[in-house]
Amino acid sequence: MKSTVYEQTHIALGAKMVEFAGFNMPLEYTGIRAEHLAVRESVGVFDVSHMGEFLVKGPNALKFIQYVTSNDASVLHPGKVQYSCLPNGKGGIVDDLLVYCIDNENYMLVPNAANIDKDFAHLMKYAPQFGLQEGKELVNISSQISQLAVQGPNALKVMQKLCQENVVDMEYYTFKKMEVAGIPDVILSTTGYTGAGGCEVYVANESAVKLWNAVFEAGREFNIVPAGLGCRDTLRLEMGFCLYGNDIDDTTSPLEGNLGWITKFNDTKGDFVDKEYLLAQKANGLTRRLCGFELVDKGVARHGYEICNADGEVIGHVTSGSITPSVGKAIGMGYVAAPLYKAESEIFVKVRDRLLKAVVVKVPFLK
Repeated sequence: MKSTVYEQTHIALGAKMVEFAGFNMPLEYTGIRAEHLAVRESVGVFDVSHMGEFLVKGPNALKFIQYVTSNDASVLHPGKVQYSCLPNGKGGIVDDLLVYCIDNENYMLVPNAANIDKDFAHLMKYAPQFGLQEGKELVNISSQISQLAVQGPNALKVMQKLCQENVVDMEYYTFKKMEVAGIPDVILSTTGYTGAGGCEVYVANESAVKLWNAVFEAGREFNIVPAGLGCRDTLRLEMGFCLYGNDIDDTTSPLEGNLGWITKFNDTKGDFVDKEYLLAQKANGLTRRLCGFELVDKGVARHGYEICNADGEVIGHVTSGSITPSVGKAIGMGYVAAPLYKAESEIFVKVRDRLLKAVVVKVPFLK
C-alpha cells in the first residue's frame, strides 16, 4: 500500500486509517459529522496528495487535450482551470479530471488517484498522433507532488495569512503559482470537491510538512480541523458531485452521467474521442441518466441498491447515498431509466425486499 508524505501526521493525530485507491488514507479523525460541519461552517484540511498530476507540454499540447477530453479547453487562459473528462473510445469514461492552463504550451492534468496509471496509459495511446513523447511532452509527476485541499468559507482567509499576493478575491476555478508560507513555486487553486469554497494547494513533497504546519497555525483562530475521506464523501454528495467508480465509470457516458455541460460539440472544440457516439446518443435521446433523489419513506439508500418503478420493476441502481449532516435527510444519486429520471418523478429504492418511496430532485441537494 502506498503512503502520502502526511501518513505519520495522520496517525499521530489519531486518524482512523483505511486503504483508498491503493493509499493508506485517513477516513476520519474526531468523527465524520463533526468534520463535515467544520468544513461547511469554517475550515477543514484534506490530504489529497494521492491525486495525480500530469504535465502536457509543447506546441501541440492544446490540440492533444482537445482531442482526449470532452470539454472545450480552447477557452482556457493562463491561470484558469477547467473540469473535464476522458472519454474511453467505447462510450464510457476513463476518468474525470481537472485541466490547468499554465500557458499556451504548458498544461497540467489532475486525475483521480485510483486511475493514475490507467489514465496515463490511455493518454499515451493518443500521444504519438500529436508528437508527444513520454517523459518529454507528457510527464507523470504524481509521485513528486503533495496536495492539500483547504476547504470552507474561511479557507481563503487562512491562506491569505500565508500569501503576499491577494488570494481571498480569486475567482472560482483559477490558480496562481506563488510563494506560500515561505515556500516557492506553490500552486494555489480555487477548486475543491466540497462546495464549501476554498482552495487546493500543490507543493513539492520536500516542503509538504512545512505547508501543513503553516496552514494549521494560520487557521487556529478559525478552529481549523483535519478532515478525512468520510466527510469528503458526504460533502460532495450534498453538492451532487460525481465520484468516479461510483457515479461514473467506463460503462457510463458523460451524457448519461449528467455531464453534458462538460461535453462540447462546438466548432472551436472540433473532433474528440467518442464525439460521433455522443452526438448520436444525444440525438436519439438517453435511455437512462444519473439523477438525484430524496427518500420519502424512512431508510437509507446505499450504493448498489436497486431502483424500481411503482410496479416493482427494476429501472436502475443507486450509485451514492447517505443521510448527510447539512441536508439532514436521506439523499442519493443513481441511474434511472427514461422517463423517470426527470425531476419530481416518483421512484422506489429496494431495501431488504422493501420498496422505499423516493422522489427525483435536481442537484445540488444543498441549496
